[in-house]
Amino acid sequence: MNKLIGAGGQPHYGLFDGTPGLVNYRDFDFRSPMGRRLGALAKWRRFHQFQYFGLISDQLIGGCALANLSLAGIGFVYLFHPASGRMIERQFKLPLGMGTRFSQVPDEGVCELRQGRNLLRLENSPNPKEKRLLVELDDGTRIDACFSEDEPAFQPMSLCTPTAVNGWVYARKVAGVTCRGEVRSALGDFDLQAIGAFAHHDWSAGYMRPETFWNWACLSGEAQGLRVGVNLSCGVNETSFTENCFWIDGELIKVDCVRFAFDRDRPLEQWLITSNDGQVELRFTGTGLHKERLNLCFIASNFKQIFGRFDGVLRPHDRAPVSIDGLWGFVEDQYVKW
Repeated sequence: MNKLIGAGGQPHYGLFDGTPGLVNYRDFDFRSPMGRRLGALAKWRRFHQFQYFGLISDQLIGGCALANLSLAGIGFVYLFHPASGRMIERQFKLPLGMGTRFSQVPDEGVCELRQGRNLLRLENSPNPKEKRLLVELDDGTRIDACFSEDEPAFQPMSLCTPTAVNGWVYARKVAGVTCRGEVRSALGDFDLQAIGAFAHHDWSAGYMRPETFWNWACLSGEAQGLRVGVNLSCGVNETSFTENCFWIDGELIKVDCVRFAFDRDRPLEQWLITSNDGQVELRFTGTGLHKERLNLCFIASNFKQIFGRFDGVLRPHDRAPVSIDGLWGFVEDQYVKW
């Protein structure tokens, strides 16, 4: 598929074997809930895009996200050192996205944010298929991390779902891939390959619900000698299709709808995450969190990303169960108005 939006102005919906060459949102036949055609200004205002790169290991955990919300460009980055409990975190908010740029090509191009001597940059390369994170902060922190989807072969999750009465969301997810590169910071210097780091990645864009929420869970690591990744969500991307899946040695295994049971006032306490088809039964206990709260009337966010350990079992229908024993990962509890 060369373009996500077809000749009639409508998206291609469903689960895709490959990745669209271009998320050509300007070609979308965008209408009001009452059927009135909306112009270029409305298309710009309502289109949102974000990209996330996460790092997981026993010695270091990190995450970096960039978001284009039309009226604002937002970015954050953090590093957490499990042994000491120490953390570095920075947040950036740029009006009208000044100092940012976003490519609408999921497998190629650059998304970045610059503010002063701070740079957050996410690169997507097609040949070979690689994702790279580069962070340079004015306090001397530097992250240079990348992973490949070619060696060994990996099947990303790629789908487009209808959203609300007049929108859609495209998402491409990866988890359970080994990572290489280096991190230099006040927490120490780390060779990511030497410490056995894994990575996960999210590229999402579209006309999302103007007011929405989601819970999300992701883990990456090694279990029973297998490379394992998990991507589970509740609240978005569930109209006709779901993004829920896990990977075993790069093979994508789809999962039905999932339920998140947790105490919103105590996010570091136990979460129970189960799928309707019985393939996922996980417990998560938090160790630390990154949180943001923003309320500008026209844009609002109440965001918690909690990192900690997963236990439980994955039960693929066509192979032996895989036990998850203390693997590091993330969960999210997110409300957004945009």
